[in-house]
Amino acid sequence: MRESLSIKDLSPEDRPRERLYAHGEKALSTAELLAIIIGSGNTNQSAVELMQTVLHDCEDKLLLLSRLTIEDLMKYKGIGQAKAITLKATMELGRRRAAEDAIRDLTSLSNSADIFKYMQPLMRDLNHEECYALLLNNNFKLIKRVKISQGGLTETAVDVRLIMKHALSAEATALVLVHNHPSGNCRPSRMDKDLTQRTRQACDLLRLHFVDHVIIGDSDYYSFAEDEII
Repeated sequence: MRESLSIKDLSPEDRPRERLYAHGEKALSTAELLAIIIGSGNTNQSAVELMQTVLHDCEDKLLLLSRLTIEDLMKYKGIGQAKAITLKATMELGRRRAAEDAIRDLTSLSNSADIFKYMQPLMRDLNHEECYALLLNNNFKLIKRVKISQGGLTETAVDVRLIMKHALSAEATALVLVHNHPSGNCRPSRMDKDLTQRTRQACDLLRLHFVDHVIIGDSDYYSFAEDEII
């Protein structure tokens, strides 16, 4: 049986590593960059060809690629658990880099548009719900971002007491709740409204300024503050 095709099997001018060294990373296609990460392909495809196949199935969108689970990736011949984990780690690094860029450009998190700009890179490609508390100081600058919960496709359980515990521990004076809707529809559910009211009541009791509860969709958001519910 023929062994898996590696980047070494390609002619020198076609090897992504050599091309990156000679011409820089911007000269490489997305498939070539991903091929460097996985290192080898399968019995019928080089690493570049394999990643071209994966990207084609994802409509050539990194957003859709990042939503694939480890199990999804392992369905491709030539991508085992180690390669799938490496690809997922790469996608997560990209998310975190985008979030760092967003927060660096913001002077504060005092309004929903800036909150969306900061959190969307972290949440837009998730296939499950996550809820975060953004703990702020008097100038609405971020002290700490805390993941409060992680759930399924349609909801996640949130403990308001845990939110307050983190806020007090960080000596925050203001608080923002953010969670995503994997469906892309950012309109609030009954549970979202209930969580907002319970959080507002807890913040009032502890004299914390509840700035907003923002729901992140694919390319849009919903703000309870903008809707004058808070």
